[in-house]
Amino acid sequence: MSTLPQVPGSARTGGVATARRSAAVALGVTSALLLAACGNPSDGGTTAVAATKGTTTRINNSPDQNRVTTDKVDSIAAEVPEAIRKRGTLEIVESSGSAAPLTYYATDNRTVIGVEPDIAYLVADVLGLKPHLNTVSWENIFVGLDSGKYDVGFSNITDTEERKEKYDFASYREDNLGFEAKKGSGLKVTGPKDVAGRTVAVGSGTNQEKLLVEWSKEDVKAGLEPVDIKYYQNDSDTHLALQSGRIDLYLGPNPTAAYHAATTGKSEVVGTYSGAGAGLQGLIAATTKKDNGLVKALADALNEIIDNGTYAKVLGRWGLSAEAVTKSQVNPPGLPRTNK
Repeated sequence: MSTLPQVPGSARTGGVATARRSAAVALGVTSALLLAACGNPSDGGTTAVAATKGTTTRINNSPDQNRVTTDKVDSIAAEVPEAIRKRGTLEIVESSGSAAPLTYYATDNRTVIGVEPDIAYLVADVLGLKPHLNTVSWENIFVGLDSGKYDVGFSNITDTEERKEKYDFASYREDNLGFEAKKGSGLKVTGPKDVAGRTVAVGSGTNQEKLLVEWSKEDVKAGLEPVDIKYYQNDSDTHLALQSGRIDLYLGPNPTAAYHAATTGKSEVVGTYSGAGAGLQGLIAATTKKDNGLVKALADALNEIIDNGTYAKVLGRWGLSAEAVTKSQVNPPGLPRTNK
C-alpha cells in the first residue's frame, strides 16, 4: 500500500461543518466505515481508513494522539450545573472493552483512544472543564451514572425509549449495526429469516441483543428455528469463535465490525441495520442521569463543535464521516421498546 499522510495534529476552532447526508434506515451490506487494512493497532502499526469517499487518512494508534481541540464558549459553560463548574472536571465514563475505532487502547496498552474519547474531550473544551476519563465494564457505566459518580457517558450508547426513564440523551452520531461473518461464508443478512437457526454472538445488555431477541421471536412466530444466541466475555473470544466456526455471525456496532474485517482480512460485514429498527435511524448519544441539569449544556457543546468544524475533523481522523449528524438533539426519538 502506498504511503499516506499521517493524521493531522492538534487543531483549533475554525470553519463551519458541511451539512451531512440524511440518515439511511434500510438494511444493506455496504459498510458505513470505509476501510483498507494497512497494519493492526495491536502490533504498533497504523490503519489506513477512507474518511470520506475518495479521500484516505491514517489512524494513529500511538498514545501520542495530538487530539483535535477547541475553545471554551462562556455562554455554554454557564449552563453547566454549579456543582460541576466548581469541581472543574467533567467526569466521563467509557467502556473498558477494546473496540476500535470507537474506544480502545493505544500501542502502550494503557492510553484510551478512539472517536468516543475525542468527542468527549471536545465537549469538555467547550464547557471549560478538565476531562477526566473513567473506563469501566459496560454495566458499571450505568451504575456510575445512576449514583452520580460520573457526569456523562460517551461509549457508543444508543438512545432508547426504555433508557429514557433513567437518562437524558444528547445525540452525536448515527447508530448502525453490523453482522460480521467469516470471510467467504456466503452469508447475507437482510432480515430475521436470515438468522433463523443460526448461532449468533452478541453483547449482553446491548441494543444489539434486544434486536436479535426480537428477531428470534419473529422467526419462531413464522414457524422458523430460533436464533441460537451466544455471549462472550470480550471481542477476542468472539472473533476466535467466529474463525473456528463455533458461531456463524457476530452482531455488534458496524464501525467495529468493519474495522475488524479490514484490519484482519479474516471476516466481512454481511449485513447492516439501523440501531433503532427498520423505521428509524438509530442515534448514539452522550448519556447523563435524568434531570440532573447537564443535558442542555452537552447538546449545546456538541452543536458548537458541529458548527465550528472540529467534530468533522474528529470523525474524519477515525474514518467515521459517514456516521455524522447535522445537529445534536436532546432526547430525540430512540430505539422503541419493541424493536423489529
